[in-house]
Amino acid sequence: QVQLVESGGDLERPGGRLRLSCRASGGAFDPYAMGWFRQVPGKEREFVASILWRGGDTYYADSVKGRFTVSRDNAKRTLYLQMTDLKPEDTAVYHCAAAAGAVFSTALGAPKSYDYWGQGTQVSVSS
Repeated sequence: QVQLVESGGDLERPGGRLRLSCRASGGAFDPYAMGWFRQVPGKEREFVASILWRGGDTYYADSVKGRFTVSRDNAKRTLYLQMTDLKPEDTAVYHCAAAAGAVFSTALGAPKSYDYWGQGTQVSVSS
């Protein structure tokens, strides 16, 4: 059973930067894609970014395009999210997720496309 554990969340000031990590453990790991989602209380989980595990193609929500960068280290089984120019509206719990099978690129932003989820790491942006 695949387990995903996020780390790197913190309190940061507007304009600052953080790097989130998501490490996979528990057996063979060769997902089709991995993604980052975020959620604030009372709202639905929101797509942030995703990456194809083998090919490296990346996809971003418009709200983070140009500020966030998703990457992965296949050998370390680790997914990253480099966050720059942070804004208060980036405050949320950030979850990583893995899609075991093929997913249409148009569906990578949908939580239901992913099979495994981490517990999340809190990112707070405030002055």
